[in-house]
Amino acid sequence: MTTRRASLTVLLSTTVLATAAFGQGRPDPAKLIPAQQAALAKLAFMDGLWRGTAWTLLPSGEKHTITQTERIGPFLDGSVKVVEGRGYEADGKVAFNAFGTISFNPATGAYTLHSHAMGSVGDFSLTPTATGFVWEIPAGPMILRYTATLQNGTWHEVGDRVLPGKEPVRFFEMNLKRIGDTTWPAAGWVAAK
Repeated sequence: MTTRRASLTVLLSTTVLATAAFGQGRPDPAKLIPAQQAALAKLAFMDGLWRGTAWTLLPSGEKHTITQTERIGPFLDGSVKVVEGRGYEADGKVAFNAFGTISFNPATGAYTLHSHAMGSVGDFSLTPTATGFVWEIPAGPMILRYTATLQNGTWHEVGDRVLPGKEPVRFFEMNLKRIGDTTWPAAGWVAAK
């Protein structure tokens, strides 16, 4: 009898929860998409083609410099931002390649950078600032913090290793110039016919 009551209670609880969830319905895209578009519009200064130099510290402590490029544009009617970064050695060989999307969740009010870089994949917090943005990669007790400033057609970004109670250690710096507009990635879709 006790088992039967427990089973009935679980069944009723599941039915009530499922009915409540169904009653709420699916989130309204007519509300979500404009909120996402407004949030991503704050990052429109990123859009375009960029080129310049970047250096990173090697394990030996030596600075390794490459030519860094970025192409960035809006997608899904401006509700998502798409980013591709490529770094080139002096001989033209691709030494670094990354692809990412920046999105905004109206329910949490948070931006996320979803990144694919050199075989690694992750979702990272991104925070717009008055002159750019900051994004972070948690790495155990350490945080890799990237701080970008984009003004007057220049993009300056630094990466710092931050450990609690210690001074940040700079391991990356990038200086780019905006070299043009881009229709990527929205242009060139497959037509219906």
